[in-house]
Amino acid sequence: MAYLQPDKPDKIYLPAIKAAKEKGEKLVCLTAYDYPTARIVDEAGADMILVGDSIGNVIYGYGNTIPVSLKEIESALIAVKRGTERAMVVADLPYGTYHVSSRETVRNALKLMKHGGAEAIKLEGGSNRVKLVKRLVDEEIPVVAHIGLTPQSVYKLGGYRVQGRTPDAAKRLIEDAKLLEEAGAFAIVLELVPREVAEIITKELKISTIGIGAGLECDIQVLVLHDLVGMTFGRQPRFVRQYANLREVMTGAIQNWMADVKSGEYPNEKESYGLTEETKKELEIG
Repeated sequence: MAYLQPDKPDKIYLPAIKAAKEKGEKLVCLTAYDYPTARIVDEAGADMILVGDSIGNVIYGYGNTIPVSLKEIESALIAVKRGTERAMVVADLPYGTYHVSSRETVRNALKLMKHGGAEAIKLEGGSNRVKLVKRLVDEEIPVVAHIGLTPQSVYKLGGYRVQGRTPDAAKRLIEDAKLLEEAGAFAIVLELVPREVAEIITKELKISTIGIGAGLECDIQVLVLHDLVGMTFGRQPRFVRQYANLREVMTGAIQNWMADVKSGEYPNEKESYGLTEETKKELEIG
């Protein structure tokens, strides 16, 4: 078999994720939804890129992730895959695409892998998703599970709240994590859960935990890139640490350009195209 384009030597696949867990090496994951962002994130050295249904909030302006469609994820995924060489690309199964028959779920996951280029898929839910995770893994589809705050269940949960604070709720999360590991998931997102619960799960599981608002002990940390660089609006969760304010930078750049346009400073002679002397002579210009 001939391979048209070999992977980079340090391309991240499942064995690399497993090895990092065994060595206690921390990994990082960021979201991306387009080609230029994916290139920047990949070249910066991120280990995983998530084409998440958070695209609904930060790109499309939806109030939550519920309206996000498979087509929207697939379109973003194609662009992200083109911009990525090293990082593992994981795609979310959006709401409604796996709340159906297992056969239809497999078909949707395969579409993201075959046509979109995903190297793994992610879905939300605990013990109620165990059979589905096993079915996907049996079909050779790498799966990232997701428990704690599951944004697609926002209406059921009554908002974006920390999960697992009571003894019973914490025990359920721990048990769900173990069941999902047994079903074959290779990693599990822990979102908005107490750090002590996340630590227990991380220590008891052989698979990697991916934390978002779940404390320091998780094997991998994930953030929405737009939160990280100040490209979101409104109040941010406690766990979001803003490392840049691109919104402010972009606003300043736009306003400076507008001022130059209105003052006649843009475009100048070097930034526009002129005629040759011969053509000007022919047209009797200047």
